[in-house]
Amino acid sequence: MRIGIGYDVHKLVKGRKLILGGVEIEHEYGLLGHSDADVLIHAIMDALLGAAGLGDIGRYFPDTDDKFKGISSLKLLKMVNDKLIDKGYEINNIDSVIIAQKPKLKDYIEDMEENIAEILEINIDDINVKATTTEKLGFNGREEGISCEVVVLIK
Repeated sequence: MRIGIGYDVHKLVKGRKLILGGVEIEHEYGLLGHSDADVLIHAIMDALLGAAGLGDIGRYFPDTDDKFKGISSLKLLKMVNDKLIDKGYEINNIDSVIIAQKPKLKDYIEDMEENIAEILEINIDDINVKATTTEKLGFNGREEGISCEVVVLIK
């Protein structure tokens, strides 16, 4: 068994779609980034790569490479999963928390979990997505950005 942790953060800006867990969320702001800036998927990828001792997403998908500009993070997650499979690893479970003051995410979580389960080809019961606020404290609380923390167990 191997454990991995992942963290990601992106700035909220006007003129971008807000994508979390591969789901488009209705909101006046979106996340700024080279890809679709999906902090949940990015944190999951980093956690999986870390658990397998394979580095981080910057090694495989640098923001200096135009072929990843605007790409769906779900496509990147599939590539990460292929790397784990090639190394003989299997995902046991994923636990995550999205930290955002707004918007409220409870109505989107099931769709996020379904997207992740489908891409990773694992049971939806092995994925847990939570959302919390910071009670208006810090950059998350001031609605300047959204962050995500993830822990994974692979075998």
